[in-house]
Amino acid sequence: MTSPIIEFRVALTAQDYDRLVAFYEDVLGVKAVDIWTQADNKGVLYDMGRATLEILDENSAATVDQLEVGKRVSGQIRFALEVADVDAVVARAVAKGATLLHEPAVTPWNHKNARLQSPDGLQITLFQVLAPD
Repeated sequence: MTSPIIEFRVALTAQDYDRLVAFYEDVLGVKAVDIWTQADNKGVLYDMGRATLEILDENSAATVDQLEVGKRVSGQIRFALEVADVDAVVARAVAKGATLLHEPAVTPWNHKNARLQSPDGLQITLFQVLAPD
C-alpha cells in the first residue's frame, strides 16, 4: 500500500546549532543532504531513513517509560531511532553531551533499548532489533 504522505520531516530548532549538528553527525553518523546558510540563518537536512509516526495513549507511554527509564519522564515528543549497535551509539552520544537516562535493556518485544536526553533536551530512545531466540 502506498502512503499518501511522501515524506515525514521533523524540524528541530536548536539553541546551539553547531553543537546539535555535531551531536547528530558524530553520534549517528548521518551526512547532510542539504545545507543552507544565509546571513545569520543556518539549516541542515539529513536523510534519516524510513520514517514512521507512533501515537501512544498515556498508559502506553507510561509503560514504555517504565521499561526504558523506570519512571514516567518523556514529554509529548520522543524520537525512537533504530541503530545497528545500541551500546556503541550510547557511548558516542554520552561523549557528545547526551545524558543517559537508562542503560540499554532488552524489552519484552526483543529490542535492546536505551533512553537518552540529547544536548538540546529531546528524549531519544535508541533501539536495536535483536535476533529471535
